[in-house]
Amino acid sequence: MIVSNSTPLICLAKLNRLHLLKEFFVEVWIPEEVYREVVTGGKEEKYPDALLVEEAVKEGWVIVKKAAEMNRLEEYGIDKGEVEAISLALNLKCSEILVDQSHARFVAEVMGLVPKGTIFVLLKALKNGVFSFDDYLKDLETLVKTGFRMSDDVYIEAVRLGKKLAEKKAP
Repeated sequence: MIVSNSTPLICLAKLNRLHLLKEFFVEVWIPEEVYREVVTGGKEEKYPDALLVEEAVKEGWVIVKKAAEMNRLEEYGIDKGEVEAISLALNLKCSEILVDQSHARFVAEVMGLVPKGTIFVLLKALKNGVFSFDDYLKDLETLVKTGFRMSDDVYIEAVRLGKKLAEKKAP
């Protein structure tokens, strides 16, 4: 079980890799605001990834739950979806959270959570042999092309870690 913010759901759905969350975490819990951002807002904008997340909710492995918000989190300048996701993770006593934005990752850490993100999920899939290093690189490239923001340093580190994992798997 893990709690997710919007960006990992959107990114993994755009890559057609949303199923990795089910494979690695069995259940993904999201607060109502994340559902509104990803599914309701995504469908209004006609984003196909919104339909994939909606389908996962219908299948029952993405679970929408009202979060008892911790208002003090808003003081950190994070958005409502991030506030609700962190609050939900704390309410559920979940130690990890899927969140990509650096400021929200910082707040999650301050609150005692272990933030993981889209790149973590892709690296885990690479490590588990779900796809090749070339596919991993294509996914990173697609992320960048579709607006996923990461610094050059993060991109280089993601490539380096992926290469290291691929080399360990090579005969």
